[in-house]
Amino acid sequence: MNKAYIALGANLGDPANTIRAAFGALSNLPESRVVHCSSLYRTAPVGIINQPDFVNAVVELETTLAPEALLDALLDVEQRFGRIRAEKNGPRALDLDLLLFNDQLLDLPRLTLPHPRLHLRAFVLYPLAEIAPNLTIPGRGHISAWLPAVANQGIARL
Repeated sequence: MNKAYIALGANLGDPANTIRAAFGALSNLPESRVVHCSSLYRTAPVGIINQPDFVNAVVELETTLAPEALLDALLDVEQRFGRIRAEKNGPRALDLDLLLFNDQLLDLPRLTLPHPRLHLRAFVLYPLAEIAPNLTIPGRGHISAWLPAVANQGIARL
């Protein structure tokens, strides 16, 4: 089995319920099993700040899917939840990002692993550290080393 970590985020409609429903959708992915779900976190938007706050979480998934097949499955879930890619960093019904896949380093046209900004975002690091406190991010080091760098970003556990 492969171990993958997926970040979830939403800020349209009822984002907390959307994230909880997305936990269920991820548990129904083919050849996959949700191992851990983080708490929900409220975070300020990044980039376009004139939009509602986000609710974020991270899921640990075991899967036999390959990284790109898992990405396709995640994009399908986003679409089923009404995701429209209108503008980068804009509001969204549901965002699913593949953060890590085993210890793989990938740089493909449609997938980079680890996710290139995961170590810069409190909304990813805090829920990830909650469910995987001993995690080493390939090419970046221990997750705990990155938490102080994002401590000033607005985040609150719900």
